[in-house]
Amino acid sequence: MSHEHHGGGGGPVAVAEGTPRIALVGSPNSGKSTLFNALSGLHAKTGNYPGVTVARYEGLVRTPAGAVVVEDLPGAYSLDPISPDEQVVDDVLDPDRPAPTTPDAILATVDATTLRRSLGLVAQVLSVGLPTTVIVTFTDELARRRGHLDLAALERALGVPVRGIAAGDPRAVGELRDHLDHAAHWARPVIPPPTDPDEVGGWISSVLESAGHRVPSVDARTQRIDAVLLHPVWGTIVFFVTMFLFFQVIFTVAAPLQDLVQSFFDRLSGLAQTYVPIGWLAAFLSQGLIGGVGAVIVFLPQIALLFILISLLEGTGYMSRAAFLMDRVMAKAGLEGRAFVALLSSLACAIPGIMATRSLPSAKDRLATMLAAPLMTCSARLPVYVMLISLLVPSGARVGPIGAQGAVMFLLYLGGAFASMGTAWFFSKVTGRRQGQLPFYMEMPPYRLPRLSTVLHAVWDACAAFLRKMTTIILGATVVMWLLMSLPMPSAQRLTDAGIDPADSAAVATYTLDHSAAAAVGKAIEPVFAPLGFDWRINIAVISSMTARETFVSTLGQVAAASDPQDPGTALERMTVDHGPRAGQPLFTPPVVASLMVFFMFALQCLSTMAVMRRETGTWKWPLIAWGYMFGLAWVLAFLTRLLVGAFG
Repeated sequence: MSHEHHGGGGGPVAVAEGTPRIALVGSPNSGKSTLFNALSGLHAKTGNYPGVTVARYEGLVRTPAGAVVVEDLPGAYSLDPISPDEQVVDDVLDPDRPAPTTPDAILATVDATTLRRSLGLVAQVLSVGLPTTVIVTFTDELARRRGHLDLAALERALGVPVRGIAAGDPRAVGELRDHLDHAAHWARPVIPPPTDPDEVGGWISSVLESAGHRVPSVDARTQRIDAVLLHPVWGTIVFFVTMFLFFQVIFTVAAPLQDLVQSFFDRLSGLAQTYVPIGWLAAFLSQGLIGGVGAVIVFLPQIALLFILISLLEGTGYMSRAAFLMDRVMAKAGLEGRAFVALLSSLACAIPGIMATRSLPSAKDRLATMLAAPLMTCSARLPVYVMLISLLVPSGARVGPIGAQGAVMFLLYLGGAFASMGTAWFFSKVTGRRQGQLPFYMEMPPYRLPRLSTVLHAVWDACAAFLRKMTTIILGATVVMWLLMSLPMPSAQRLTDAGIDPADSAAVATYTLDHSAAAAVGKAIEPVFAPLGFDWRINIAVISSMTARETFVSTLGQVAAASDPQDPGTALERMTVDHGPRAGQPLFTPPVVASLMVFFMFALQCLSTMAVMRRETGTWKWPLIAWGYMFGLAWVLAFLTRLLVGAFG
């Protein structure tokens, strides 16, 4: 099956003129994106709460008669939009605003276990007048919970084709592909549903009665578990224990794999130094590429494990419970539950978190949440945190039975979450009162075993995105930083005059680095960062991290590789201050490392995030405000952290 896709801001799928276009419409958690993935072979993000699908996705679906374009629209409860994502759905389906991307037909997904609520959207979709097929999902769940629905009778009551699809039923998906070929000839209702809200309720009741609908019983197992997990006290305790164990696993399981990857790159760097005869090329390969990029790739096991755990929590249905618990916290902060959904999305990356604010009906709440989302600890911070924690806390250190490294990581994530919610509360007050409220629907699906394919796809997508970033942004930044740290190359006479033996490669590398263009930049901004304990080497790593936070690790990796290509990890730990009142003292002392952690917790070191924020707000004003307040917050708190750790260390 051939397929393509695009997300927000992408171009349409390139297809032959006249290819039918079908829109996929449904409320959040109705199985819409799962159906889209099954039809197109793509892997659109799904979740058990609204605001997850925040962009339009297109897939080219091969059918027996050719192909159709299926577009997965954002989840919507209504075609009366009061949030940007619902506005997208309304714009696409509005018959009064025809456009090249107007669909030729509609697939409307409804959850069999919440059918009464779903039919309100179906009534509005049928009033659009396009050929429509209703897809009833979770039919297996309905049967398991002793509910009932006659699909043939439902089809007669609605006057349009109805298809039932249970989870993971490839035969039903194949039959639906065949059905897509005949979209132009799908039956239409003889009498359209009423459009008056007072009449829609009666229409829904008559349709359900005609279809022999019986409401499913409450899932007993889910009810028993939720009595604990949704309890305001016990549920909160379980949530924090789960998150604590989450980060313990990241260190204990991934550390041995990281050591293997590190050993591989250390050996590769040594081979480059030994067997590449051209001096500058050997230095570029061992220090620039292998020392820089390899210093970041070694954290791939942690990235993979992070997304395995996130995918498992989402797949079991626990993430929706976590969102429900945090909804109470967000309410105390003056925001609604959808704000937490956006912040939760930022754990992977702030960019989808910022885009998820489209589900918020209030422009003021959208802006406040957007300005707070970058404070959530994204996966790009993970390599930085792992490196700094390794410098601060010995791998075997424990607090009773608990690993100290995992505990510090948990505190960093917790600190980012509290800072994010506190900032959202502050900006919600500063930017004014909310302009409107939309009821926050929170789906609580039965607990399920996650599908292995779903988990593997989520991990593969995350690792592939990480490696793409490594081979584009981080690789480019690494090459630039190597050039800045290697130029100007000193002549043999200059080395001799400085008392350096030109044959001593380690001494030459150190001298070149100390007198490079990068060193000049790092030393020029030392007055800004000196109160935090940063020297010029840390400064240039901080500057490079503006392209991508992981570049901080690769830059320090290059610095360490220049000192000792065979063992850059040890060289980094033993690095000393080379000038000033602290000359000769260890550089990465506990106060400095703690200061760095806090700085990265708060600083907005990501140009891509600023660009997306500019796109969402339509101006550079708010991205610049975000960068400014976060830098100020990062500097002040990092300074206080250094003083505090230094006083008690």
